[in-house]
Amino acid sequence: MSDGWYYCLDHHAVEPYEGCRSATRLGPYPTAEDAAHAIEKAAERNEEWETDPRFNDPDEDEDGESGWGPFRS
Repeated sequence: MSDGWYYCLDHHAVEPYEGCRSATRLGPYPTAEDAAHAIEKAAERNEEWETDPRFNDPDEDEDGESGWGPFRS
């Protein structure tokens, strides 16, 4: 049984489980091909999150700061 494939952020390469330390890798992915596209997939997910209205407060000021919290004016 395989332990999956990983994308190494240090070496910008796909590697098996027996690769670099976990803190510098994305994965596991079921195939080496999926791991090869890890950066693109992460970018897509980031874009989805950044444009998701559930995570973006529509009443933010122009500077991006919302008007609540102990240190807000």
